[in-house]
Amino acid sequence: MHPNILVAYATKHGSTKEVAEVVAQVLRQHGASVIVRPATEVDELDGVDAVVVGGALYTGRWHRDARDLLSRLRRRLDGRPLAVFGMGPRTSSLADLAEARTQLDHALARYPDLHPVAVGVFGGVIDPTHLRFPFSRMAACDARDWQQIRRWAAELEPALAAARAVAS
Repeated sequence: MHPNILVAYATKHGSTKEVAEVVAQVLRQHGASVIVRPATEVDELDGVDAVVVGGALYTGRWHRDARDLLSRLRRRLDGRPLAVFGMGPRTSSLADLAEARTQLDHALARYPDLHPVAVGVFGGVIDPTHLRFPFSRMAACDARDWQQIRRWAAELEPALAAARAVAS
């Protein structure tokens, strides 16, 4: 039986949506049926076997829409495998990724009853043309490591499947 997986994303300028779509593509290649939706449009989990929530990290905080989704659907997530990812560091350096992971872990600590089976952190995108002063003076960058994202997504389906097996 192929699992139905929801990949919900919270984004300001679209780069997290692009990552969510790649995660969904890889999950589909591994046999899953995947729905991709903005976090703000997710109100129910009927027919969903597992959930992936991704959100950008801005100034040390995980995107509000990702946090709101976890708050809104907290009880419905119980018993469903959950994975999360955050995006945001300007580089893919180990130090920047570790700092972003700390920020994401801080956000997830608000939900001690939720236990993600996988947590990923990926480099982010800065497009100064979309930012207000003084951030509009930052250098443009795209620190997404697509190989790392695809590798994480490929490892995700077996982790979600194992968690589903334990829950049933």
